[in-house]
Amino acid sequence: MGHRFQRFSKRFEQHFLRGTRSVCLQAQMYLQGLMQASRKNMERMEEVVPDCSYQSLHHFVSDSEWDTRAVLDQVAQEADRHLGGSSSSCLLIDESSFQKKGESSVGVERQWSGRLGKVENCQVAVFASLAQGPYSTLIDTRLYLPKTWIQEPKRCLAAGVPESEVVLKSKADLAFEMVLQARQNGVRFSWVGVDGGYGKEPAFLRRLADHGVVFVADVHKDQQIYPEDPDPCVPEKKTTRGKKPTRLQAQSASQRVDAWAAAQPPELWQKVAVRPGTKGEVRVEALQGRVWLWDGSEPKARCWHVVAIREVSSPETIKYVLSNASAETSLERLVQMQRQRFWIERSFEDAKSESGLADYQVRNWRAWHHHMALVMMAMLFMLEEKLSHKESHPLLSCADIEVLLAHFLPRRDVTVEEVVRQMEARHEARQKAIDSAYRRQRLADAG
Repeated sequence: MGHRFQRFSKRFEQHFLRGTRSVCLQAQMYLQGLMQASRKNMERMEEVVPDCSYQSLHHFVSDSEWDTRAVLDQVAQEADRHLGGSSSSCLLIDESSFQKKGESSVGVERQWSGRLGKVENCQVAVFASLAQGPYSTLIDTRLYLPKTWIQEPKRCLAAGVPESEVVLKSKADLAFEMVLQARQNGVRFSWVGVDGGYGKEPAFLRRLADHGVVFVADVHKDQQIYPEDPDPCVPEKKTTRGKKPTRLQAQSASQRVDAWAAAQPPELWQKVAVRPGTKGEVRVEALQGRVWLWDGSEPKARCWHVVAIREVSSPETIKYVLSNASAETSLERLVQMQRQRFWIERSFEDAKSESGLADYQVRNWRAWHHHMALVMMAMLFMLEEKLSHKESHPLLSCADIEVLLAHFLPRRDVTVEEVVRQMEARHEARQKAIDSAYRRQRLADAG
């Protein structure tokens, strides 16, 4: 496995060459550190990767001018080779947050953190994962810049944000960019899956539909739908007074999606098998209908699927889903498409636990994107290992792969002398931090 890992990193070497300068070695060291270090920051990488230095890694990730986009595009194209082109291939979109202190890290702001379930000082990024069946891997990302950052160009400049990126974009805008980027890269997916944070954006869903993209989108329970075609039209003027009507009006009433589901006969709910699980087959109950969505301005309403899905063991917990899949798409198919979103959560879990997605110690735009590209390289390698051993070791996990690489790759911390040296270096750094804190306190007292 160690040799396969080294051959894997060489496939990306062309992206780490700039004229006569090369940072290929630093790229391999950083990637190796993501696999071997207990925490995936550069201080811990230096302790485990032979001939590695913190300063060299920091320069590589923060200052080297290699192209993040080129790396991510290759990751996406190679992931497609493994996972794309099937009727069960899907592009899953979701966001993740990274708790941060201070105000200097690019994009940091007090904003909603889904990971923490509250408003917190954090960075938020939107990610795309390519999935097929039980396999998935992250292939793209966009860092969200809150409005407060866009309104402060100097702050953006200090964080290294390119001028072209100092533009207010919603998370749905970023998601749509990644869908188009995946298409440009030739990634073959049958649908796009999103949660309610994106499903509540009707303009986003319409943009997907207008570009011929099939979506399966969770929506909130207060989503308005039309059980009958609203057939929007401009009403006739009924009196001689006032202006002639110009605005379209619906000819039927809308209702909340939860009210629609509650009004359906109980016998319409069907049991659907979702996927094999570790504790048996995962099953849900669901019902399906054809409804219309209208934004109040389009000349025609859109006829889409609506699906309600509830847990067998918790029937009061209901998810609501919209999809523009073809009219003949079965309930079973729609439910299985919606439930594929489970795998982007697993991608995040593996990326944070095993690949260092959230362990970075960088603040500027370039460094953040460099780190994310290298994390996705690491995830692609682990995907390839799982796929190549799925017959002999079907339960092989990313954690297993890390344990194996820790054994097969050379390590720096293998002698008693080196382990003691590293401990003393950590103690020295810790003492310097303590001394610095006391000096600042004395200066403050004296002032």
